[in-house]
Amino acid sequence: MRCPYCRADDDQVMDSRAATDGTSIRRRRRCKACGRRFTTYERHELKSRMVVKKNGTCAAYSRDKVLQGMITACEKRKHITLDQLTQAIEEIEAELFDSQDCEVPTQLIGEKVSEFLQGVDEVAYVRFTSVYREFADVQAFLETLKPLLQKNGAKPPVEEEVENEEHDTECSTK
Repeated sequence: MRCPYCRADDDQVMDSRAATDGTSIRRRRRCKACGRRFTTYERHELKSRMVVKKNGTCAAYSRDKVLQGMITACEKRKHITLDQLTQAIEEIEAELFDSQDCEVPTQLIGEKVSEFLQGVDEVAYVRFTSVYREFADVQAFLETLKPLLQKNGAKPPVEEEVENEEHDTECSTK
């Protein structure tokens, strides 16, 4: 290992331990030439993680893009912490990329993020899903909302409008 200060290639490992995340080894080293100390980390070399986009093209997986999408969906939702989001991404990555297949459809990543957000905050779930699924019209969006509304004991908005129209018709004919 070259010293980052003097570029000498002779050092001594002073301390070696597992890093806090458990996926790497942290080593404290001392350069024998200049005497300065520095830290290095050893990590597994990961398979190249690729995603298959909706149009069929492949691109490198970006954890930052997923995190940014989740942060945007959770904006102004005070009870959701950045730690919760990063932990969720770690779990999603472990589930999707630990298999032998290193190409994962973006649709599957979006579904996993949606599942997490639905369990944590329904507003964040609706925000994320509305962007991720690219609804063609309001009716498709309402179909996604129906299970949430029924779970909370509310009637879906479409049904309420139909009932109100029928009531208005009855009142006007009398």
